[in-house]
Amino acid sequence: MQKRRSLMSFEGWRDLVSDSMAIDIGSTSVIIAVRGRGVVVDEPAVVAVNKLSGEAVAFGREAHDMLGRESRDVSLVSPLIDGVVADFERTQKMLDQFVRRARSGFSHFSRRAIMSVLSGITQVEQRALMAAAEQAHIGRVYMVEEGLAAAIGAGVSVDDKRASAVVDVGGGTTNVAVVARGMIVYAQAERVGSLDIDDAVIDRLRRHHGLIIGRPTAERLKIELGSAIEPANPSLSLEIKGRDVQSGSPRAVQVSSEEVCIAADGVVKRLARVVNRALGELQPEVAADIYDRGIILSGGGALLDGLAEFLQRETKLPARMPEEPRYAIVRGLSQLFDDPLLLRRVARNDRSHLLDEVANASE
Repeated sequence: MQKRRSLMSFEGWRDLVSDSMAIDIGSTSVIIAVRGRGVVVDEPAVVAVNKLSGEAVAFGREAHDMLGRESRDVSLVSPLIDGVVADFERTQKMLDQFVRRARSGFSHFSRRAIMSVLSGITQVEQRALMAAAEQAHIGRVYMVEEGLAAAIGAGVSVDDKRASAVVDVGGGTTNVAVVARGMIVYAQAERVGSLDIDDAVIDRLRRHHGLIIGRPTAERLKIELGSAIEPANPSLSLEIKGRDVQSGSPRAVQVSSEEVCIAADGVVKRLARVVNRALGELQPEVAADIYDRGIILSGGGALLDGLAEFLQRETKLPARMPEEPRYAIVRGLSQLFDDPLLLRRVARNDRSHLLDEVANASE
């Protein structure tokens, strides 16, 4: 009994001074949940860099707030493009900052972290993410495909023998994953996401109104007026300000909900083609399961008004969203802490790294 009390005391002390983290690192945002505390970091994946010194001066929301209004000696950098590392040094510094913010006041290190990765990520890209996480002073890092994590986070049981399909719509990529028995049976990632809608809105205003706007304004239009289906009120509009293409002077125009939907139309149709192509490559028994169950939408891009209904029309399958779809991946990653044997089975790490986890399954 005395030994057991000592062990429990040690476990309690260790949990107090260390954190186990689930990290969903994407092109547009980094979300970190800490075991026992939930989501503690939800920041844009942006770094503000001094052009003269090359030093990072701001990260996350602080840097994102400069977008479109940054000073002449500061540039904004997105160190991850399409879910993979494009700038290793700044990815490492950004992740280090966010991990520091995620740690509790008592915590001095992180025992382990589970990080999501895209389906089809190369070994080089995976090693870059692994190295960035280890530079952030995390003891062990485990890589899990985001499709599986999203499925678990959306409520799919790891013991379910029948297949479930999850479509995770992110900023730069859309990942279609089909899971059964806690394993991925099909996965495909395509480089199309909600940022493409922002680009389409910017392009339409430039061509049809002669007005140049920035990403923050395009994102506002997408959120407030955008829809994947016919808008309930096509005449609903917002006054949008920007720079005139010809004169260069500031100018304002009225932009309607109908116009934003027209701009988004091409992107949502590409999303539907991605999903339909994936469904067409499934094994017959798997396809039968998906016919019965439909598809599950997750990710921030799934919040576009009417997207579930649009995909339901295009695929002829039921489509639903879990509560807080942006957090589906990080919820699924967090649940893997409770099942180390499943983590060993699904992680994309090398064999020796995984055996260490099994040896410490009681942690």
